[in-house]
Amino acid sequence: MAMQVSQVILGCDVSQEWLDIGVYGEDEPAHIDNEREAIDAYLEHFPAAVLGVEATNTFHELLIERALKLGLEVYVIDGYQLSHYREALRKRAKTDPDDAVLLADFLARHRDSFRPYQPKSPKLRQLWTFLKRRAALVKFTDQLRQSMKELKDHDAQIASIGREVNKLIKRLERDMRILAKALGWRDDLARLRSMPGVGELTALALLVAYRSGHFVHRDPYVAFMGLDVRVRDSGKHKGKRKLTKMGDPEYRRLLHCASMAAVRSVFYKAHYEQLQARGLAKTEGLVIVARKLARLAFALLKNQTSFDPNRFKGACYAT
Repeated sequence: MAMQVSQVILGCDVSQEWLDIGVYGEDEPAHIDNEREAIDAYLEHFPAAVLGVEATNTFHELLIERALKLGLEVYVIDGYQLSHYREALRKRAKTDPDDAVLLADFLARHRDSFRPYQPKSPKLRQLWTFLKRRAALVKFTDQLRQSMKELKDHDAQIASIGREVNKLIKRLERDMRILAKALGWRDDLARLRSMPGVGELTALALLVAYRSGHFVHRDPYVAFMGLDVRVRDSGKHKGKRKLTKMGDPEYRRLLHCASMAAVRSVFYKAHYEQLQARGLAKTEGLVIVARKLARLAFALLKNQTSFDPNRFKGACYAT
């Protein structure tokens, strides 16, 4: 029996210069420029439609902004999920028009599994952009130092580039503090920074994640950052547990750094040593601690309280 779809469902493959938009049930997607006038002219033909978009850096943001403005319901689909869906259907071709049609089909069949996109405030969106750009600059600095270490005759020029990049990093950190203050986050950031291992940047990331959705429980909050565990068991076989890694990797990177600092603290050191005594690798132990930090952060923010080692001592060892 054919599936009944009451609303028009669109799927859009996004690139920097153009958009391919497929309509569920139709084979030929539209091809339009990725600019405001073209987007508005196309979407005005589909009032109250549902739009599925695959996230692509920042190129999809204009489309989402215009779609929400025009009253469409928007879903941002993870490219990892779409890739597996394509493989499950044994699609041999992967082109932009094909992906647009595939997105519409995927959303039509699995819409109930997703939550509609909730737009961030401009300040919140900019703060997250600053965090991401800072991470990119730090990565660039590390790559530059590693790739140029044998060019001894160019040490002065390389050092000069490093100093300029560091100035930009400091500028971004200052801008983030200004935005956090404008958002009224001082108390919440203080709560998060009271946690073992959590510094300024990790606290900002944890708070951005918390403000990015309406989380009623810690598990969706942890899953938002890709720190939930995928289980694959069949019969007597117990598959290896792995992180889903469905959220933005910058959350996991910062929490991993925080966990490395946290396991040196009195609060988590003994627990981390117990994990290693059970045979877990160092990375596995750090991932467990990172997930515990995320859960603890959610508790502090939800209950509007600061970290108390006596109160949360039991939570250190809870799974």
